[in-house]
Amino acid sequence: MEAVILAGGLGTRLASQLNGIPKPMVSVAGRPFLEYVMEGLCRAGCDSLLLSVGHLSSVIQDHFKDSFHGMPIRYVIESKALGTGGAIREALAESTENNVFVLNGDTFLPIDYKAMLAFHLQNGSDVTMAISEQPNVARYGEVVLATNRVAGFREKSGSGPGWINAGTYVLPKTTNWPRYLPEKFSFETDFLMVEADRIKISAFPSFGPFLDIGIPEDLDRAEALLTSYF
Repeated sequence: MEAVILAGGLGTRLASQLNGIPKPMVSVAGRPFLEYVMEGLCRAGCDSLLLSVGHLSSVIQDHFKDSFHGMPIRYVIESKALGTGGAIREALAESTENNVFVLNGDTFLPIDYKAMLAFHLQNGSDVTMAISEQPNVARYGEVVLATNRVAGFREKSGSGPGWINAGTYVLPKTTNWPRYLPEKFSFETDFLMVEADRIKISAFPSFGPFLDIGIPEDLDRAEALLTSYF
């Protein structure tokens, strides 16, 4: 298994807590948050990592060098901001596997990666997306399901319980990117939401906790959650 981790975000909402480091490197219980994400992949049998980095990339490179717990690390460095979609497209071009996991470096989701990959292959999916059930979808927007397929998305205007996009995907290296996409684009807004009617996006449910350190409230609860897993 190979995984791409997007670790190039600016972390604007956490600026006061970052002190000149990239958001995925924020300390949680004495360790960079990104280490927990990578350790979860290591335990699942991941063979190699591609880190998509940009903002303050040298901090991540200097810390991890070329391996983590025996997993080789290669870096795809954004010379300019490409958005989540542009970064994924660029990283997939460097991958060595036919199907690749793609994760956000600022989220944690305990999931059975091998089962998710098997699900992806069994369903012949263009994209497999992990989904997480939440008591209130207002912050994230809601995934509209048709059995185990994503039928569409509702923007962040609703509230109440539902399923959300948990930001973990399986994508083919040869993903067919539409020609209309610019160099910089959002994977979620410009690709998934637009193409949901045309391509097969399978939904793989995750029943563990979902943690997104993009806001201070979640960062505050990260220590208790992550130390219970590692």
